[in-house]
Amino acid sequence: MSELQQVMALRACGFIVFRRLGQPTPPPDNIEYLLLQTSYGEHHWTPPKGHVDPGEDDLTTALRETREEAGLGEEHLHVLDGFFQELRYEVQGRPKEVLYWLAELRDPKMAVTLSAEHRDYRWAKLEDACSLARYKDLQDTLRAAQQFLDTQQGKH
Repeated sequence: MSELQQVMALRACGFIVFRRLGQPTPPPDNIEYLLLQTSYGEHHWTPPKGHVDPGEDDLTTALRETREEAGLGEEHLHVLDGFFQELRYEVQGRPKEVLYWLAELRDPKMAVTLSAEHRDYRWAKLEDACSLARYKDLQDTLRAAQQFLDTQQGKH
């Protein structure tokens, strides 16, 4: 990619937001992922994410977009150390990169409040989330998140 293309690349940041349901469900079956359905285009399902504003750092963007799109702010989320995914693909002939961190919803009963950008949301277990996600790179990211959480579970 040329320097000009890199400057022209679209950049977005967001969170793979998950919640742990109460017992007696054993891990990893107690983990659900948040996906939002866009109100535009093909109405695809995606985690909360959005474009970086000028002068804004990536993590701040992820937090801002998650608050704007799902009504979940920094006070509602616990960002996990050690998980970071970078996706690269093309949108309408332009390169795009999306950065994802992993965040747990502190209160699993917390309500999601959608912005006008989305028309629906769903909490879904891994395989259902992958079916909704449709794109292989996002499915791989969700599976990587699950694998990371499974590894973390073994450390407790």
